[in-house]
Amino acid sequence: MTEGLRRRIGFEIELMAPPGVSRRSLADDLAARCGGRVRPVWHRDSEPSLVPGLGRFLNLTQGFAVDRPDGSPLCTLVDDITLIDGLDPRAPALPGWFRVLSDDARLLSLLAEQCDPAGPLDTVLDAAAALWGVKPEPIGDVVRLDDPGGGTIALAAPAGGERERPCEIVTPPLAAGHAEALEELLGPARQLGFTVPSEAAVHLHLDGGPFRRPQALANVVRLFAHWREPLRALLQTNPACRRLAPLPGPLVAATAGRPGWDELRRAADEGGLTKFFDVNLTQLFADRPIRDTVEVRILPGALDADAIVARAALVELLLERCLVSSPLPAADPDPAGAAEQLLHLAAEALARR
Repeated sequence: MTEGLRRRIGFEIELMAPPGVSRRSLADDLAARCGGRVRPVWHRDSEPSLVPGLGRFLNLTQGFAVDRPDGSPLCTLVDDITLIDGLDPRAPALPGWFRVLSDDARLLSLLAEQCDPAGPLDTVLDAAAALWGVKPEPIGDVVRLDDPGGGTIALAAPAGGERERPCEIVTPPLAAGHAEALEELLGPARQLGFTVPSEAAVHLHLDGGPFRRPQALANVVRLFAHWREPLRALLQTNPACRRLAPLPGPLVAATAGRPGWDELRRAADEGGLTKFFDVNLTQLFADRPIRDTVEVRILPGALDADAIVARAALVELLLERCLVSSPLPAADPDPAGAAEQLLHLAAEALARR
């Protein structure tokens, strides 16, 4: 395989298991191949709520970490609620598949610490309930945990609708051998019949440290804002992918000159910056980042390691150009000309290595 990456990069690859197969199936297969083990883990996500006045539900869903024999991480396999096409929403939950729901991020963090992701649905809330001195209440096939005053803390509910089939492969940061490491995961997935969902994307996580210089961050914003369409055309961004958007206007406007860090931070706050843009810059502004990375979210879904690495190599080179102190040039108004410009910028970055 051709290896074109030089930086530490973590990958998130969205796949779909065939009917009758789950992300647990892939976890077990990968662990058996490397002689490692599988650990159930919680994965946090959110989804719109159907309850009036409640904007969203926060979820803990079942994921599976695969460790090598020496304890080092191979990958983690988790749900992704944006993957729904082809799933039967009426399908009943398989035995052992459930989720925990809350409406408060702090409570969800507490639940993740107290509740055992390997436990059964009917007792999964017991450890958290003990903190309040109460007992969970079964209501049909749902278990509800209320505080002593009757306020609902969490629900544990079956995860129907074939939610065991979506599978996002999350790798640890890979410093070398990126293509080989990805093929170690994707080859078994292909053999088990996993496919690329219609809404799929591949996300790249690159170390955030180099992009904390104001000039570098301003160039990243310019790249994903002023070059948005030619960049998405070159990478073949999936138009069906959810949770993508142009960077907020105030942040883009702040890069017109040579902004300082405080100016960029204020503009990000004013624009309501979240992770759900073409590039996730939120961790650069966080006082205590959860994952100290720049996350590029516009690569299309793929099951081929070489294709993923080829696109990642282009992104890596363009981000290296962003580290140059001079501002990124304006894009050619002609889409074909702009695409050629981007390739030229990548070639210049490659020549500087």
